[in-house]
Amino acid sequence: MFDLPTDTKPARRAYAQFRKGLLKDGFTLMQYSVYIRHCASEDNAKVHIKRVQDSVPPQGEVRIVTITDKQFERMHVFWGKKRKKPEPPPQQLELF
Repeated sequence: MFDLPTDTKPARRAYAQFRKGLLKDGFTLMQYSVYIRHCASEDNAKVHIKRVQDSVPPQGEVRIVTITDKQFERMHVFWGKKRKKPEPPPQQLELF
């Protein structure tokens, strides 16, 4: 999970580079500013944690939470009302 400033052009560039680095390292977007990556072992996770740590922009804040497959499996996800497509307009009546 991360919070990076984007208020200046250099900050936006740093944000983009950080995000591209995550994607290159096999992370996928789970939710805005939340990326996930499966690691086969704790040692493997440490490698990726170090890569993230080394790439954090100076003004950024990054938090890493490691969880097991079982813990991830028990995650609850809730959605509010899903948006529906607008109904098509009714066909116009033809009078003879």
